[in-house]
Amino acid sequence: MTQSEALAILKTGANVFLTGEPGAGKTHTINQYVKYLRAHSIEPAITASTGIAATHIGGMTIHSWSGIGIKDTLSRDDIRRIKDTPHYAKRIKKSTVLIIDEVSMLDGKILALVDRVCQGVRDSTEPFGGLQVVCVGDFFQLPPVVRRQAASEDDLWSQLSEEESRPQFAFQSETWLALDPTICYLTEQHRQDDAVFLEVLGAIRADRVGERHIRHIETRLRVEESAAFENTTNLFSHNIDVDRVNDAALAKLPAKAIAFAMSLRGPQKLTDALRKGCLSPELLKLKKGASVMFTKNNPQGKYVNGTLGTVIDFDKESHFPIVETRAGTRVAVEPADWVIEEGGETRAKITQLPLRLAWAITIHKSQGMSLDAAVIDLSQVFEFGQGYVALSRVRRFSGLHLLGYNAQALRVHPEVLAADALFRAQSERESVTFATMEQEELDRLHADFIERSGGTDLASVAGAKSTKMKKKSAVAGSIVDKIRQEYPNAYRPWAAADDARLKNLFSEHLKFAEIARTLGRKPGAIRARLTKLGLIEAE
Repeated sequence: MTQSEALAILKTGANVFLTGEPGAGKTHTINQYVKYLRAHSIEPAITASTGIAATHIGGMTIHSWSGIGIKDTLSRDDIRRIKDTPHYAKRIKKSTVLIIDEVSMLDGKILALVDRVCQGVRDSTEPFGGLQVVCVGDFFQLPPVVRRQAASEDDLWSQLSEEESRPQFAFQSETWLALDPTICYLTEQHRQDDAVFLEVLGAIRADRVGERHIRHIETRLRVEESAAFENTTNLFSHNIDVDRVNDAALAKLPAKAIAFAMSLRGPQKLTDALRKGCLSPELLKLKKGASVMFTKNNPQGKYVNGTLGTVIDFDKESHFPIVETRAGTRVAVEPADWVIEEGGETRAKITQLPLRLAWAITIHKSQGMSLDAAVIDLSQVFEFGQGYVALSRVRRFSGLHLLGYNAQALRVHPEVLAADALFRAQSERESVTFATMEQEELDRLHADFIERSGGTDLASVAGAKSTKMKKKSAVAGSIVDKIRQEYPNAYRPWAAADDARLKNLFSEHLKFAEIARTLGRKPGAIRARLTKLGLIEAE
């Protein structure tokens, strides 16, 4: 699918999963859509799964936007608190479009909680309370980082299905199935000037790495870390290697180090849990000129978890560091708190500067970055997608300096590989559907969504002479309505009874098209559901 096709689909108000390889134009397409919405006085909610990703798109984390914060379980009281908090309730209610970037790193559980928050605040049982949801990302990137909290009887999460409650990719969750997004798989490649690198990345992505690709990769191997690359970002899979490089780089700076110790308050079991989840070290040593990364989101929006910068000075009175971010913002850094609350009271708290050294960073923290050059060690990769993410951070093959790699570094998750085939096929079918639509009809769909969203300048959207649009009953208010003219149950959640009927029809050896007509669903949805139920293999 081309960027222009995806943009046309987005403008209809359909829920969308926008995906594609690095360089396919996902960010550009989203930026164009945001520009289009703002031109019609619609302000989208721009969010991402991580703080770093949020900085790349000028938004906030989905956790902050929804009011969930660091929680991965929500009680009824939590939902009521969010509804009763004016700034959460206002922004969720006034939103019409929710964009979630880097969705690959969002656990299906968190997606389900955001769905429930939106439904609760907006008083609607529709997925996400009726918002247009645009998920952006590439599931070949890093999988979700899953944390588990002990659930109480009042936790909404404990009421979710067994399938939803396990660690999962967002696309495996029942929330995703209910959302049933239109798949827009961008296939154009806009980094055409490095054919060898594109071939290597494509082979890893398709799980078809051969001897030729290995030879290409090994041309980028270096025997050891070199002083020539002291100012080049280092990427490692483990924090211990990151710390080793950072400590060595700090030692080379001439200034005297200033140390900042973490303070702890509360039961040891709880403070230990906080320390484990905190990216700032217990003893942070800094010097003027040190490369640093922020480890926590700032309530005033001055920085987020993942913002990079350099220590340019220390405050003469407090001795706290002054950091200049790579965007040029100067921040007088003060200690931050990490807390565990229960019943509105603080049970445990740790306090430290929200910083860590950053000459080297983990591959996880590099996701979403684009680097001219990087020294990368893939010899201890332990997770599907880590190698692919690290390699694809570099803009050109000549900028890749590899210290080593293992077999795992060149592997992708088999479940993602299977899902990717389905995504591609579904995207191709969507392209065919939209290719049959007349431009006038598409314009009306675009204008109708702008109108329903409270936007302005409808005439320029539809190309009409008047801003007063005449609604035509034969043309639905969204692409979903149009499809339901042929498939009445398209994009509706699957109930247990629906699955039972599907299994029965499938056992009768009917063709997908026949089952689709009987159930009133698209053939692609039938195929996807049969795959989900384990009755057929992914194409």
